[in-house]
Amino acid sequence: MKKYSTFLILSSLLFLTWTAFTPSKTTTFEDETWEEKISPKLMTQALRGEALDFLVVLKNQKNVNAAQNFKTKEARGNFVYEKLKQNAQADQKNILKVLKNAQASYRPFFIINAIQVKGDFNLLQKLAKLPEVKQLTDNSPIQFEEPVATNYSNSRGPTTIEWGIDMIDAEEVWALGYNGQDVIVGGQDTGYDWTHPALDHNYRGNGSTIDHNYNWHDAIHEIISSSADTINPCGLDSVVPCDDHNHGTHTMGTMVGEDGDNQIGVAPGAKWIACRNMERGNGTPATYIECFEWFMAPTDLNNENPDVSKAPHVIANSWSCPTSEGCDSTNWDVMETVVQNLKASGVVVVVSAGNSGSQGCGSVSTPAAMFEASFSVGATAQNDTIAGFSSRGPVTVNGSGIRKPDVSAPGVGVRSCIRDSSYASFSGTSMAGPHTAGLVALMISANPDLAGQVELIEDIIEQTAVSKTDTLDCGGISSQDIPNNIYGYGRINALAAVNEGLNFSNTNNNDVPEVSVTIFPNPTSDLVSFEFLNILGKTNVEIFDATGKLLQSHQYDLLEYQIEKIDLNSFATGVYFYKIKNEVVEKTGKIFKN
Repeated sequence: MKKYSTFLILSSLLFLTWTAFTPSKTTTFEDETWEEKISPKLMTQALRGEALDFLVVLKNQKNVNAAQNFKTKEARGNFVYEKLKQNAQADQKNILKVLKNAQASYRPFFIINAIQVKGDFNLLQKLAKLPEVKQLTDNSPIQFEEPVATNYSNSRGPTTIEWGIDMIDAEEVWALGYNGQDVIVGGQDTGYDWTHPALDHNYRGNGSTIDHNYNWHDAIHEIISSSADTINPCGLDSVVPCDDHNHGTHTMGTMVGEDGDNQIGVAPGAKWIACRNMERGNGTPATYIECFEWFMAPTDLNNENPDVSKAPHVIANSWSCPTSEGCDSTNWDVMETVVQNLKASGVVVVVSAGNSGSQGCGSVSTPAAMFEASFSVGATAQNDTIAGFSSRGPVTVNGSGIRKPDVSAPGVGVRSCIRDSSYASFSGTSMAGPHTAGLVALMISANPDLAGQVELIEDIIEQTAVSKTDTLDCGGISSQDIPNNIYGYGRINALAAVNEGLNFSNTNNNDVPEVSVTIFPNPTSDLVSFEFLNILGKTNVEIFDATGKLLQSHQYDLLEYQIEKIDLNSFATGVYFYKIKNEVVEKTGKIFKN
């Protein structure tokens, strides 16, 4: 009775506070609807007077689906990066001015047109009233799913191939000469022990010299409130790879690990890069978004000079964000947009399906496994049947009804490396996802033309999977059908997938590519950008004044998609002309300088 009375009192206070901030019926349309942009949880925090950490999501989200028309991964990545970056920079100007004037703490993103902000209720209200703002959601801490079973051991273990590698026939792919060489895999997790003997030799930052630039990013800038204490073993903003938990190191070992004849990784010839997105298992939507964004265009350790060419081919995500921990219908679309954009840039996004199989059908219910763009992976046991904990489809929590998982892979009693040169066996779909990411690396090492062809890679893995059925029917789909909501298309088969992938060639596509050049901004006050599409090879760009006098001449060796910037800051106000010419293309046009 006492608890109930306390609840009534708090509810009454919240209601009175809400009405104090609610506009009257005589206010403008914008003022009438600003509250609807704020998620209920964030509004509750604001009305309680709590310090706020939230995401401002803008209405104008750039569609980058045209990226699938490019043949190469780098062209895809450059196209998506440039389009998203341009959109965010232009669209966020007004909001950033408001935030600077308020002396607020903030971090802008481009992979989704959004900004992480820390502030109070007044700032929240001011931002919600801006017409370009779509929604404001809380940036609550999220705790990932721990492995459902563990068995720690300090021993180096057997000098044999691990059962999961044998089950998917990865060693037969190695015998063909393909072990992941020349492929980059990425992981975002609790961090990574890069000095572990199973991982140190194929960390991309460990070359002739140690260089963590473009190879490591730490998205943990502060202790997350749900952590047990304020001391993190890796510290904050670590400039070297570090794992504050063990989980991340274990997943990377399954992707690429190898220590002599102690073979734990599916693609031991691949190189790896990584981002820490959790503070001892606790992350936030912003830390996940930050890592996704870094993978699209890795930066140096100062978070500067992004370089799309250093992006990985595939990333593994062995974490989830359930409704009980902050992810709900008010922010699902935020993470889904992020996944869609990274996938569009040519990176395969592999996601563990979750460990809620005991809840039965519809238990694939959390980001990012629930999204169509994610390649979601269930877990199988050593007898090649589905693990009891492996989450089942379809996705019902958002009403989409899409079938999940996409495929399944070994995930029970998977032995891999952990911190301090040790090893352990973990069980969970967290262990199944890395097997699949490793398979992607094998496929691309066998046929480099597959790099960036995300949809094709996923289709091949699905079509070559070992068909698996069950007795449980979910979502109106018989578990005797392929695909189903238990195994997806089945348990992955590396040898079959690689053999099928060898048949693909970029030269098979005889479509005539669109050729274009776009000039922006035009008019300009200083820099003008030339966006080249399928104008290949050595190309001259010349700038003339109105009398025909040549003022500047530039030569570029162009790729499938490229942007070059020319400085016109010293030019007087007026009209100028450009000429673009190579062996097959000649284009002219005007540039207006203001």
